[in-house]
This record gives sequence, C-alpha cells and structure tokens, in this order.
Amino acid sequence: MAIIHHTTLKPTKLELLTAWLPTRPWYVGAGEPRPVKAGGFRLDDPEGEVGIEFMVVTDDSGPETVGYLVPLTYRGAPLEGAEHALVGTMEHGVLGPRWAYDGCHDPVLVDRLWALIEGRAEAQAQSVTDVVDREVTRSYAGPGLGAGQVDAPVVEDSASATLLAAPDGTTLRLHRLLRPAPQGAALPPEGATGHVGGAWRLPDGTRAQGLFAALYADGRG
Repeated sequence: MAIIHHTTLKPTKLELLTAWLPTRPWYVGAGEPRPVKAGGFRLDDPEGEVGIEFMVVTDDSGPETVGYLVPLTYRGAPLEGAEHALVGTMEHGVLGPRWAYDGCHDPVLVDRLWALIEGRAEAQAQSVTDVVDREVTRSYAGPGLGAGQVDAPVVEDSASATLLAAPDGTTLRLHRLLRPAPQGAALPPEGATGHVGGAWRLPDGTRAQGLFAALYADGRG
C-alpha cells in the first residue's frame, strides 16, 4: 500500500512538467505550458519501492485548454538504462531525493498497468492513502498475462498517444491528449479488447470522463 505524504517537493511536479511537456511530440500548446493538476490516480507497487501515478493536467497556453495524461514513476535511485525517460529530480520532504520518470518506460508501472486492465489490481485515489478510486474503469477480454511476465515495453510516441507493445502481440494505446467522452459513449471502444477510463476536472469546475488507454489485438496505433 502506497503511503501518501503531504509534504514539500522542490521543485514541484508541475514545475518539472512545465519544462518537460514541450519536449513531447504530443504537446500541442503554444510556448511555455501552464499545467494545472486536474485529476488522476495511483497504482501500488507490491514491493513498496516505486511510486506510480497517472496524473492528468490541463494546459491553457494554446488557443484552447487541453488535457494531458502523464504517467509518472518516482524512485529513490536512478533507474538503470532509463536516462532518456527522466522527467527530473525532486527533493521530497520525507523521502529525500526522488527521480521522476515517464512511467511508460518504467517496467514497474507497465506491469501494474497490465494488472489493472486484467482486474488483478485496483486504482487508488491520487491524494488519499488506501482509498480505491471508483471513477476509474477497466475491462479486459483477452487471455491472462500473469504477474511479472511483462518486460520493459517497446515505446513509440505519436502526435497524440504512446504505444506500448505487450508480449502477446497486443498494443496498448495510451491516450496522451484527453477528450471528454460523449454522454453515453461505450467503453471499451469498438475493436478494443480492453481499456482504462477515468475522470478529471475541467477548467470550469465540471467533471469530465474519458478514455485513458485502449488495448488492441491488431496492433493499431
């Protein structure tokens, strides 16, 4: 169970994202972003070593406000071979130095994301210890992929998504640009064998729900 520490971070996560977001191919803002935390959830690392957070931020630096899904992992030491995925380093008021990574490149996050999709793990509230996030939805209609069988993913960034290749030949499309789903829209989307959906807060204070990730057997991106 991840323990949520309400303490200081220097620099803050949003300060790290301000510098990192413009380096991503799916960033559509104009100039320096102005990220605002708008939602998300956490997953537990069974070993208790890696913090796992799926953060949603909104940014109004462009012509319209855009929502981004930013999976992050937090580690107490550098992740070997993942220098290209480093978002930045922070000083945590309780835990000390922390290395923040683009979680799509972290095998611990990918393993736990598979566990969530298959129903072997539950999404946890972003800011409260040991509380299940009931707004996160998931489904899976494929064969089981056992715990610990997911290697480091093959990651491909596009203009709107990140693609993760799974050992069984399926492809997980992680939506980086978030769009509120039309009322009554079905999840998973047509053609998908699994999904993760969730909610976030729009600038006007209302709650939006939409698709975070979809799993496809045909490798579509």
